[in-house]
Amino acid sequence: MDKADFVALYGGVFEHSPFLADRAFDAGLVEAPLTAGGVHAALTRMFRAASHDERLGVLNAHPDLAGRLAVAGGLTEDSRREQAGAGLDRLSDAEFSRFTALNAAYVEKFGFPFIIAVKGLTKTDILAAFEHRIDNAAEAEFDTACAEVEKIASLRLGDLLPDMA
Repeated sequence: MDKADFVALYGGVFEHSPFLADRAFDAGLVEAPLTAGGVHAALTRMFRAASHDERLGVLNAHPDLAGRLAVAGGLTEDSRREQAGAGLDRLSDAEFSRFTALNAAYVEKFGFPFIIAVKGLTKTDILAAFEHRIDNAAEAEFDTACAEVEKIASLRLGDLLPDMA
């Protein structure tokens, strides 16, 4: 697989951040046969090596949960499917209001959207995590959000590639 194909296929695994796939390929971290674990390790290595501002950019590339992009139909297909799987596309008016208020408070406090790997979670689980994490210190929450981004990438790659031992 050439670089352009690799970046086209895996550049969106870390939301709107193809620079990570580009760097992983250039660093020689991409080896055949491609596996979910191997590609995840390569992309994660580049994410962790990125500057703080670059990682913050990756965090900010993520949409608000059940936010205005979801309402307007502006989510990536992966984000739309993940949020729908957790029931975030079927919120009551009260639930939507709560998510909107938490999203605003979270971004105000931390400077990036609340990020959580929603696969396997319910909207109740997500709200509980939201309400708990909003009390975190800024550095701890940045680290938590980065870990969640890596988990989301792993889940997405698991849907795209086999994982051979």
